[in-house]
Order: sequence, then C-alpha cells, then structure tokens
Amino acid sequence: MKCYHNRMKILLILMISILFTGCIYFNDRGVSNEYYNECHEYYDSMGIYHKKCDPNLIEYKSVENGVKKVYNEAKEAISH
Repeated sequence: MKCYHNRMKILLILMISILFTGCIYFNDRGVSNEYYNECHEYYDSMGIYHKKCDPNLIEYKSVENGVKKVYNEAKEAISH
C-alpha cells in the first residue's frame, strides 16, 4: 500500500511539473503543444469557405461528447 502512495505522489509531481514547463497551452479549441492555434482559412474556386486546423492534444468537442455519453449511460443505469 505504501508503494502505491509513493507512485501516486511521483505521478502527481510529474504531471504538475509538465503543466508548468510551458509545453502545454490552452486555446479556443482545446489543449495544444503550440502557443498559437494554427488554422488555415481559405475559399475554394466555387466560393466555399474552408477552415483546416492542426490537431490539438485534447479537443474540447471530444471531451464534451465523452461527458455527454457517460452522463446518458449513468442516467439510463439509474432509471432501470
């Protein structure tokens, strides 16, 4: 049991140190390892607008969808 607590402390210290190293940034789409949110916006020859963005480490949309899924599953389990 003592070994488990030591590992958890080490993991917590490592996670905190990674967050404060300046390698992780929060932007309007999620969490990224780049300071600026790189999106390329353009219109094609038909006049249709396109926006292509570099992927983030964590996308807020995927987190939101996951939370909704877990919420709905928990709600179903409680109602049965």
